[in-house]
Amino acid sequence: MAKWLLCFTLCLSGCAHQAEDRWTGKDKAQHFIASAVIAAAAIEYGDRQHWSRAKSNSVGLMFSVSLGAAKELYDSRPAGSGWSWKDFAWDIAGAATGFALWNVGQ
Repeated sequence: MAKWLLCFTLCLSGCAHQAEDRWTGKDKAQHFIASAVIAAAAIEYGDRQHWSRAKSNSVGLMFSVSLGAAKELYDSRPAGSGWSWKDFAWDIAGAATGFALWNVGQ
């Protein structure tokens, strides 16, 4: 159910107000690093709650991606900078990197 809700939200939210931005820049590095740190922290939280490895990993990854989507949804409001698929792509790349690096270290 949560997957469908996220998909539905992403499909609708990206249409209204889109940003005109580039693939590189300071904010892209911030999206990447923040998403990596959030994913790793959420996985660690799950580990400390004695969740299974699979549950900790999925919660950490989805939590990070969901925060990135929420940020873009916030940006897509009329007064915001606009939905940026490029920012969201950097969020996903960061979450995947945080996920991978955390699991390599275990």
